[in-house]
Amino acid sequence: MKKIALFLILAVAGAACRKTAEHKTEIAKRDTTITVENSFTELFIDTAALASYVSAHTLDDSLTAKLRSFYNHRNYQYAWFFPDGVAEFVPIFRSLRNDFIHYSGDSSLYNAALDKAIDSLSQLKKISPDNQLVIDTELALTEQFFRYTDRAYSGDHRINTQELNWFIPRRKLNPEVFLDSLLKNKGQNVAAYEPVNRHYNLLKEKVLQYYSITQNGEPATVDTEKKFREGDRDTLIVTLKNRLHLLGDLPGPDSTKLFDTTLTSAVKHFQQRVGQKQTGVTGPAFFKELNVPIGSRIRQMLINMERIRWMPAAPPTDYILVNIPEFTLHAYEAGKLSFDMVVVVGSEANGTVIFSGTLNQIVFSPYWNVPASILKKEVLPGIKKNPNYLARHNMEWNGGSVRQKPGKSNSLGLVKFLFPNSYSIYFHDTPSKSLFNESQRAFSHGCIRLSEPKKMAEWLLRRDSTWTSEKITAAMNAGKEKYVRLRGKNEIPVFIGYFTSWVDQHGNLQFRKDVYGHDHKMAERLFGTAEMPVAQAVDR
Repeated sequence: MKKIALFLILAVAGAACRKTAEHKTEIAKRDTTITVENSFTELFIDTAALASYVSAHTLDDSLTAKLRSFYNHRNYQYAWFFPDGVAEFVPIFRSLRNDFIHYSGDSSLYNAALDKAIDSLSQLKKISPDNQLVIDTELALTEQFFRYTDRAYSGDHRINTQELNWFIPRRKLNPEVFLDSLLKNKGQNVAAYEPVNRHYNLLKEKVLQYYSITQNGEPATVDTEKKFREGDRDTLIVTLKNRLHLLGDLPGPDSTKLFDTTLTSAVKHFQQRVGQKQTGVTGPAFFKELNVPIGSRIRQMLINMERIRWMPAAPPTDYILVNIPEFTLHAYEAGKLSFDMVVVVGSEANGTVIFSGTLNQIVFSPYWNVPASILKKEVLPGIKKNPNYLARHNMEWNGGSVRQKPGKSNSLGLVKFLFPNSYSIYFHDTPSKSLFNESQRAFSHGCIRLSEPKKMAEWLLRRDSTWTSEKITAAMNAGKEKYVRLRGKNEIPVFIGYFTSWVDQHGNLQFRKDVYGHDHKMAERLFGTAEMPVAQAVDR
């Protein structure tokens, strides 16, 4: 037993060397109202044991504070042991940890010595709180739980999100609350209190499904760029059907060479999942997406799971989410999807910033104040070539800058929606309606163009009976700028996000192109290589 304890100490000490810069954790005051008579477990750990453990393992300040706060809060009761043995939620935590190692490919949390100690102590029918192995295992389990929550729910702290142009604040996690919930609920129904955005687990299940597809290696690709359509016959159609079946787009296996109505539906289903027009006809673009290696798709999902870790839980209120790679705005009412809207986002050269804000103003018949960069690059050269440039574009000088007057030809269209921010980004109408028909819609200078601006105005003003549909139409076409302020509960949280993979409301796994190259940068930081992570073989 002493050898196991020593090995355990050395193993955990090695894992603890990595220092991370985290926010200072407040240490809770010791709750001395908890006694043996009203305690959770009747076993108490000596305070000096915790101090000795912290000293021996050179834990960073944040982790040390979490440990001390947790045990102060429970007056140093044991968390993972009862007098009659190891607590029933210990194997549940091990399963959570092993699942994370398996699907993430991150083996840094695996600790063979700790698992060996748990297995050894699980044989005991009576636990002594003074047993050194019990003490070390108790504290090592708590330490590893906090390390697990940090990795699995907070995201990789090696990643500076702002370097990736992500300015939505990382959500704050209180791992002590999660651990308390695990203990109080005896490890049952973990998903109900797991501190993670629900979209995370949806995507995790898809990762596990894709791992199962690659158990025997990468499946066969379809080596063609042919335009197959309903009624065609070809031996390659069999391979096409096999791959669509593996990916879940074709309901059942089919070894016939005929392109039938079922295959047409499957092709359309796949096209919808990768953001292509649903023609039901194959071709070069279709096969390029279909033949993306399964391993690459797994890595794409893991990258987006990392992003989801940063996101706050979806609020149960009204809010708006714009997903840049999807070129789509999602409006939620009381936490439930109300409608989707096609949008145009910033071009690759003028990428829309990823951030959050609060929509609180609608501007009908807006002026467009020409940004200095556009003034320099486009307007001033235009004036130089043609003295009537401003008149032709319905523009005028406004002090030392130029603005475009309200009207149908205005670059902002007939209405704009403001959520004040330092990036000068907002939603607006546009006279260039044809761009909404494109499947890839990254064309703007950074702001977000709405395909249905009146619908947005009606939704935002739906609680104000004075703003009828007719009045909104009149304000949009008045030719005179008018600001409408939203107040209180009518102010709407806005999230401008960047997700190239997610699970939609119908349970379909979605993929989109990495329009700004953010996935590529994330891959370098997460994996350090172009190779996909391998699922870790741990006991599950």
